[in-house]
Amino acid sequence: MTDEPTIRRVALIRHADYHQQIDTPSALQPFPLTRRGERQAREGAEEVLTLCQAHGWQPASTVHASSLLRAWQTAQVMNEVMGDRTEREFSLMAHDALWERSLGSAANLTTAQIAEAVRHDPRVDFLPADWKSNSHFRLPLPGAESLMQAGQRVADFIASLPASSTTPSVSAPTSPPTSGATLTLVVGHGAALRHAAHLLGVLDFDQIAGLSMHHARPVVIEETPPGSWRHVAGEWKVRQRHEPAQD
Repeated sequence: MTDEPTIRRVALIRHADYHQQIDTPSALQPFPLTRRGERQAREGAEEVLTLCQAHGWQPASTVHASSLLRAWQTAQVMNEVMGDRTEREFSLMAHDALWERSLGSAANLTTAQIAEAVRHDPRVDFLPADWKSNSHFRLPLPGAESLMQAGQRVADFIASLPASSTTPSVSAPTSPPTSGATLTLVVGHGAALRHAAHLLGVLDFDQIAGLSMHHARPVVIEETPPGSWRHVAGEWKVRQRHEPAQD
């Protein structure tokens, strides 16, 4: 008897629009969704259900979210919509492991304040002009991470999610969802999710800077066989020229 293949199928979802403090690059801002963000989260839930219907999946009953408020709220709104549409109960688990890149002791300082702090630190030569978007640069401050380190943290979390016994995705399924054909929702932050996708082998390194993520819209990736991930549904957002990098 041959064992059925085990598959991890995950919807990567960037949090919805929130009350972001201007010129403050920290990802640890504690502010809630805007009304626009609440609408985006509702629309994102509808898109998840549409993708599930088209591919023969069903959303997993537990949704995983970053513990930062904007991601948690996005997941909570999506859960409410999916529950109403499917008449199922959805639970929410919050995880610090899904945070965006931490700036450590510079959390929630403005860009100018960070530059000033580094300028007065005799242990640091200079702050690179691209420090906010450079994947490998880490602020020389306690608790700070590089974007790649944040991506590794998120990639490790995704790879630890339970797998289902089912068949790989097909472009035009002819059978209804089965109990194993699940889609696990992970609601986090754009830069960390993109770097995680690169580290899982879904994106080339050069694609990280050229892509972003739509607020609250799913990008579905799938692992099968173990260790081999691919993009199967949903669209990345193509970053426009000169568009500033945001989480």
